[in-house]
Amino acid sequence: MKKVMKAVTLIVLLATIGITAHAQKFGYMNSTAILSEMPEVKQADANMEALQKQLQKKGQQMVQDYQVKVQGLQKKEQAGELSPKQIEDEAKKLEGEQQKIASFEQDMMKQIGDKRNTLLKPIFDKVEAAIQAVAKENGFNYIFDTNAAQGRVILYADEGNDVTALVKSKLGL
Repeated sequence: MKKVMKAVTLIVLLATIGITAHAQKFGYMNSTAILSEMPEVKQADANMEALQKQLQKKGQQMVQDYQVKVQGLQKKEQAGELSPKQIEDEAKKLEGEQQKIASFEQDMMKQIGDKRNTLLKPIFDKVEAAIQAVAKENGFNYIFDTNAAQGRVILYADEGNDVTALVKSKLGL
């Protein structure tokens, strides 16, 4: 009798798991395709490029100024216009200039990263809200991104479950 009960319990459990598994609805989308069509992303990219060019120009000017000072010091040294103490002092000043340039480069990278996050966060929030709305409206339990983190998250997907067009529609693209 115990064996029969175990067998019946096992069959009921397997049937329940099978029904539950079939009840799940999965979808997938291509976030890169969606983001590439959003005007907000294009504007953010343009703003990022403008900031990057501005900062690079400033950095290049700093490097050029440094190079002029190095050449000036070398000319004075070769002409014998400076004492060894003066050369040492000027070399220390130039070392400080080098450190300022390196610090500026690090700060530039931080500024660009911060600006990127500031510009893209509202866009990502908007896309996430559209994905959640599509999932709820269409009864999806899960939606996967085929391009998450620059790599595929899933290896196979039925084309009938691609919700990229639905998300684009929700975003008005």
